Amino acid sequence: MDMHVLLVTAAKASYLLAALLFILGIKRMSSPVTARAGIKWAGVGMVIATLATFAITGTNNLAWIVAGIAIGVLPTWLWGRKVAMTDMPQMVALFNGMGGGSAAAIGAIELLKFSAEPSASHPLSTLVLAVIGALIGSISMTGSIIAWAKLDGRMDKRFTFAGQQAFNFAVFAAAVLAGLALVFWKLDVNLVVVFFVLALAFGVLMTLPIGGADMPVVISLYNAFTGLAVAFEGYAMGIEALIVAGMVVGAAGTFLTQLMAKAMNRPISGVLFSNFGGGGEGTAIAGAQKPIEAADAASLLYMAEKVIIVPGYGMAVAQAQHKIWELSQALIKAGKEVKFAIHPVAGRMPGHMNVLLAEAGVPYDLIADMDEINPEFKTCDVAIVIGANDVVNPAARTDKASPIYGMPILDVVEARQTIVIKRGKGTGFAGIENALFYADHTRMLYADGKEAANQLISELKMIEGGGGH
Repeated sequence: MDMHVLLVTAAKASYLLAALLFILGIKRMSSPVTARAGIKWAGVGMVIATLATFAITGTNNLAWIVAGIAIGVLPTWLWGRKVAMTDMPQMVALFNGMGGGSAAAIGAIELLKFSAEPSASHPLSTLVLAVIGALIGSISMTGSIIAWAKLDGRMDKRFTFAGQQAFNFAVFAAAVLAGLALVFWKLDVNLVVVFFVLALAFGVLMTLPIGGADMPVVISLYNAFTGLAVAFEGYAMGIEALIVAGMVVGAAGTFLTQLMAKAMNRPISGVLFSNFGGGGEGTAIAGAQKPIEAADAASLLYMAEKVIIVPGYGMAVAQAQHKIWELSQALIKAGKEVKFAIHPVAGRMPGHMNVLLAEAGVPYDLIADMDEINPEFKTCDVAIVIGANDVVNPAARTDKASPIYGMPILDVVEARQTIVIKRGKGTGFAGIENALFYADHTRMLYADGKEAANQLISELKMIEGGGGH
């Protein structure tokens, strides 16, 4: 057998191994215990797939390919090592956008290449999938960039104007018509440009009205888009590794998006075509927030038998996860039962709080999800809310005028006492007041999360040492 044929055969066979590693890697990422290994497995699969592609395609333009890989790998590797945990959602959104942009760029090259060839030289199915992949990849790229800008505070959380949804639909319809024209009428270079301008614009327009507590769903949705775009372009190029990797990522992202939307009690259509998480006032809340000093909060914790800690994005901003775990260890040492309650969309990306707590070394058996922990709040002596807001707001169940009405929440309001650690009286990411903060049994400990945890630890030591209040 010819050596080149043998090499190509072996390379294509290695795609099966790469696909297996992708699937097993994602499977292992589903648990914090095995997530690190899962990332490594998927990474090895990507290396195998890349080397196999080199073997199949040869060494044409090798210098350009190596330069592109170096430009992509080195800066992002350095950025990934230095990025703060508070900036991780922005980085995920931006990198996902780059994936969508890569798929769109592949689609652009393929369409331009097809336009220079006789129409009979490429199957209709290949052209259709190239157009679909380019459309989805373009939307994912610009949509992810807008999501990054919102998460990073570079853009208002929500931007709306009269007739916005109708205008957005018109732009999307125009992009689809341009794609159909490329498939069934003429592969014209100018039409290709128009198609991409419309597709890129729709990604921006679709994301602009989205704001509030919805970013985990948005990031997951665009992750699914990127995977599907890569799969379609892989088919157009005839590269099996792209097809498999793209379909795996697309399927996982779609499933995760459905879970996130369910956690927000929103249909997918609501995410796409309404001002999801768009803020609003809701019913006015009577009463006032009642502050508490760290010494008195520590006394409540000392007398408690069961404590549930609810972390949110504010904990990430304060980088307080290590101190919160230190406080938890002090409580456990004092004989208290301590658990952490995680809402599916707490933070700014799926699994954000799980990542922070794992980084701090919190044992996995102390971390419970919403459905598991909610029945336990009724028997909880003290709930500590640190940096969480919308995911513990009882207005989601009681106030039909609230923009988060119907969203499943953590039932912190049912705890016997609640201590909310918060830097000030500002609203959460959805821009609405939290009824929990005004409840009779809630006390507000106004401080930075790390500072508050330090104060509570010190006060507990004083109480245990006989200098209690």
